[in-house]
Amino acid sequence: MSAPPLVVDLDGTLIRSDLLLEAALIFIRTQPWLIFKLLLWLLQGKAYLKAQLAHTVHIEVATLPYDPKVIHLIHSAQAQGQKIVLATASHKLYADAVAKHLGVFNQVLATEGDLNLSARKKRDQLVQNFGHAGFDYAGNSKDDLPVWQVARHAYVVNPDSGVYRKALQQGNVQALIATEHPKLKLWLKACRLHQWMKNLLIFVPLLASHRLGHTDLLLDAALGFLFFGLCASSVYLLNDLLDLADDRHHASKRHRPFASGSLSLQSGLLVFPVLLLLSFGGGYWLLPWQFVAILACYYALTLAYSMLFKRLMALDAITLAGLYTLRIIAGAIVIDGELTFWLLAFSMFMFLSLALVKRYTELRIARVQGKTVKARGRGYYPEDLEMLSSLGASSGYLAILVLALYIQDHNTMTLYQHPKIIWLACPLLLFWITRVWLLAHRGKMHDDPVIFAIKDRVSLWIGALMGVIFWAAT
Repeated sequence: MSAPPLVVDLDGTLIRSDLLLEAALIFIRTQPWLIFKLLLWLLQGKAYLKAQLAHTVHIEVATLPYDPKVIHLIHSAQAQGQKIVLATASHKLYADAVAKHLGVFNQVLATEGDLNLSARKKRDQLVQNFGHAGFDYAGNSKDDLPVWQVARHAYVVNPDSGVYRKALQQGNVQALIATEHPKLKLWLKACRLHQWMKNLLIFVPLLASHRLGHTDLLLDAALGFLFFGLCASSVYLLNDLLDLADDRHHASKRHRPFASGSLSLQSGLLVFPVLLLLSFGGGYWLLPWQFVAILACYYALTLAYSMLFKRLMALDAITLAGLYTLRIIAGAIVIDGELTFWLLAFSMFMFLSLALVKRYTELRIARVQGKTVKARGRGYYPEDLEMLSSLGASSGYLAILVLALYIQDHNTMTLYQHPKIIWLACPLLLFWITRVWLLAHRGKMHDDPVIFAIKDRVSLWIGALMGVIFWAAT
């Protein structure tokens, strides 16, 4: 008598993701103006929605986050002579593609036509095919409870909350297959709290106006920093959800919590709007309405960057520079300060240079790997390296020229007692920007130069010396 087959669920079990959500997110990213179609399709039934997405959206199954422990379970079952069946609520087109890629399945059962193969419908189909207790089943969610109930052995894989306890009550759990992830650490990584350091730019207008000692203004700037950080984290979460496919092709980004499957897509879709609401709600309640307007501009521009601008040559870097400058504008609004031409010009040129460093680093890696085609999700080719370095270094030097001209401005003469001392900052910045580009050329630059500067000892010393110079000039 042959051994009963091992039936394996797909979403949340074989892969640490959900193909319906992945397809919907790809659809939104590529055709955001048609987002209403998702609702229209859903109104005609979940099976219809899955069919329309499967025929519209291509998912690269080779890069999906497969669970190695489930793959091991499949190979062990094969070694014991069990047939392997893939049974999933995902659409048949996607299930067939996964089965073809892995090459381990003897049969595929999936959503097709009007049948949404989930929960009791999956149970009935499996009983019809293999009989009561005529198969083993590996699943992960509450929808799998009725299937486990009629299976010979139940394998519970990374279960949703409360599912394992209910599965145990059925008395046929063979094994718990779980990968423990430190959730707090994963969420901190997903929200990229280290990127909040960029929001320190909000304090620049306070420093430039020499009002750092005003406690009320300092508190307002700190609130602006907090709300900008919450907004930025919301954007990062949404960006990671929309960029799953591209991130999985990137050497380091493929380890991000959503791309790797360490955090569920469902949780990301719940958390990012909460952070956004806290950001805008807090800003509207505690800070000037103009700050909320700038926050809205930042969010809209970031969304445009994520969905389109990041794939367009030159516009991507200019957008990044603009996002940095918006932080300075927000800082000026919070303290009711004046935005000077010099500050805005310096910011735009300096951050354009750093944005180009980021692109240069990505392209250099691609060239080292022998690639010649356009970088995935970008508007550049590896052969653009030399031009990018030329444009980036020039932009950095222009920022220093702006600083030099600022020293001669009449208003500067009244703001500082010894403005000529600021000239000492020019060679320091020349050294720093030159060093940054040389390190990038040698392949020693972090892919985000702002984070590099925060961690780099030389950069920190230069920043401290700059602070001393401006203090002495005051």
